[in-house]
Amino acid sequence: MNNKIARRRFVKAGLVAAGATAIYPRDAHTSTRILGANDRINVGMVGLGGRGSFLLQWVTKVGKTTRPAQIVAVCDVYRKRLNRAKEASGAEVATLDYRELLHRKEIDVIVIATPDHWHAPIAIEAMKAGKDIYLEKPMTHTVEEAKTVYETQKATNRIVQVGSHTTSSDQWWKARKAIADGMIGQLIMSQGSYHRNSVEGEWNWPIDAAAGPDAGGDSYIDWKMWLGSAPERPFDADRFFRFRKYWDYSGGIATDLFYHVVAPLNICWGEPQFPQKVIASGGIYIFKDGREVPDTFHLVAEFPKGHSLVLSSSMANSQHIPGLIRGHEGTIMMVPDGRFEGKVKSITVTAEKIAEKAFKEKYGKSEVVLETGPRENHMENFLRCVKDRDKPVLDALTAYKAMTTIGMSVQSYREGKAIYFNEAVERVTDKPVEVLQSSR
Repeated sequence: MNNKIARRRFVKAGLVAAGATAIYPRDAHTSTRILGANDRINVGMVGLGGRGSFLLQWVTKVGKTTRPAQIVAVCDVYRKRLNRAKEASGAEVATLDYRELLHRKEIDVIVIATPDHWHAPIAIEAMKAGKDIYLEKPMTHTVEEAKTVYETQKATNRIVQVGSHTTSSDQWWKARKAIADGMIGQLIMSQGSYHRNSVEGEWNWPIDAAAGPDAGGDSYIDWKMWLGSAPERPFDADRFFRFRKYWDYSGGIATDLFYHVVAPLNICWGEPQFPQKVIASGGIYIFKDGREVPDTFHLVAEFPKGHSLVLSSSMANSQHIPGLIRGHEGTIMMVPDGRFEGKVKSITVTAEKIAEKAFKEKYGKSEVVLETGPRENHMENFLRCVKDRDKPVLDALTAYKAMTTIGMSVQSYREGKAIYFNEAVERVTDKPVEVLQSSR
């Protein structure tokens, strides 16, 4: 989408959020519980589809073991999911309207696992209501929304963990230290891939034919609420149950899968980075089923510090490209099969010939295997930070900078051209910064 459309969508989203404030007037200070060392964290869940159901189970497991927490409220616009989650969690509150959770003082944390276009409005209102948030990836639907979520986090000082859980795995932190220690010299390029080949076509999840806004009982869907700031449309079961196929609610491969690569790489690089230029390409080559997002997608990003990112993906072929980080003096093999998500037992640092002698003198051989170790998982990290007020693994700033690369790739693909980022004003532009400056 172009910048005008993006701004219009976000203004609309802001109005939805503002409406929530009008209905449930609240103050971030008066609606926040002060948690004692032995207090159990009270969690509200918003969005209970496939990912939300997984997170519900994860919160429950962690809450009963390592980080005391309990689910006290659940929310979804589809009554069948809502009732199922209420029964599974034992939550006292079950509602079709997320705003009911935001004004409840007893709720400390909101876990957001809605379609992408609802991430920013709910996250912003939750933080303003004094809630800490676990925000499922991608951070938001657009770059502009990510900036506003980050700015809201700074203003409210809430804990925000964005849910690319692979970032809590040790391999990224081992790679970060290897780069910081100079094992590969100057960073020049990171590469990765995310390939699948589903029989039914990626994101073609099962549809409940009986469900809809005119259905009764468990089959009822609040379609108007689900649409939120997205364009008004008659109910479409494919859009509801398979939202990742449509631009109104998703960025396709970029937001669903590439976020799992870009976010942890921002950790590896030593500090999160905005791109300066992004270009994307691809197309719908196989799954011509009415979807709008491509089934094959490629991203190239350039960063001001002098390195690039190259990502490849297709939902029509499952063979990956090795995931690695290249330096002038060495290479870090992160995942030979290319799939960045999840844990690995080790990563390998291999010296380039030009640096092999010095590398051997320092490390004893030309290739070093770095074993990974245990770390607290992503949910444990988040819930601990809620208590300790520490910065979580995938904090709002890191997530925002990763989302900038991701969101720009979607915009580049849709507009069919390279686009740029002006870091000084944190804005996506059509031309390089130096061209804009010379034209003034």
